[in-house]
Amino acid sequence: MTRKILIDCDPGQDDAVMLFLAFAAPEELDIMGITTVAGNVPLAKTERNARLLCDVANVGHVPVYAGCGRPMVNELHTAEQVHGNEGIDGMEIREPQTPMQDVHAVDFLVETLKGAEDDSITLVPTGPLTNIARAIERDPAILPKVSEIVIMGGARSEGGNITPSAEFNIFVDPHAAEIVFDCGRPLTVFGLDVTHQVRTSQQDLDRIGALGNKVADAVQGMLGFYGRGARNQTRLKGAPLHDPCTIAYLLKPEIFKLRECNVRVETESALTMGHTAVDFWGVTHGSKNVQWAYKAQADMFFDLLIDHLARY
Repeated sequence: MTRKILIDCDPGQDDAVMLFLAFAAPEELDIMGITTVAGNVPLAKTERNARLLCDVANVGHVPVYAGCGRPMVNELHTAEQVHGNEGIDGMEIREPQTPMQDVHAVDFLVETLKGAEDDSITLVPTGPLTNIARAIERDPAILPKVSEIVIMGGARSEGGNITPSAEFNIFVDPHAAEIVFDCGRPLTVFGLDVTHQVRTSQQDLDRIGALGNKVADAVQGMLGFYGRGARNQTRLKGAPLHDPCTIAYLLKPEIFKLRECNVRVETESALTMGHTAVDFWGVTHGSKNVQWAYKAQADMFFDLLIDHLARY
């Protein structure tokens, strides 16, 4: 059965790999649209990057919509120090042929979900959650239409990658994250605890490069750049493939181990803004609003990724 999905992203090299993985699985995933948000780089570049990635993958029929250019409350923080000035540095940057749709992403999300059957669409946000939260605010009646929200964001045991306690996506718009985490729909969340377990090695890059198609070449170039940025920023060896975990889970959920948890988002403290308080051991007895990913089988993950990149 093909799953209908809406992807919300801020490309970003790891968003790019996520998109390529999703594009390569049309029998499993029906991508109804891609919405973009300001995050890794400003909105003008995330929307351009999403369209350019559609060009590279030859999926110009997938509609792309530009969304919110700033968080709900806080000032925008971006991550050029990791992703480069263009967000997808490491591949050729040019003006895309895939067109930008003349509808705001939030309007598209609301209208698409309003017209859907209950429990029929999976949302896959891999950037700050501004667009999703604004859509929920605009019309809460869309929520029953959502079967699951599969999120990249947050951290527990790994600490933060933008502050000592906050992961980037949640930190950029914690108020949006709070709305989404409290929305009452099934949430499956891939934070740094698990995404740091799927870091590219030189062997992985060599396997990708050996595929010899233009998508694999773009991925190899981007991950080479991204791995250097990640190493300079966090001292991690290899590029952590945060965002592709969401699509890998939809395609092969057995890659991951999940635990049902209560998760709350900090929106008040200057010190811990954007912190995700993950009650992994159930000590607060709070309602369990999230399936929290905490373990990944890296070999299985990379086999899945490389198998799909080979399809291009």
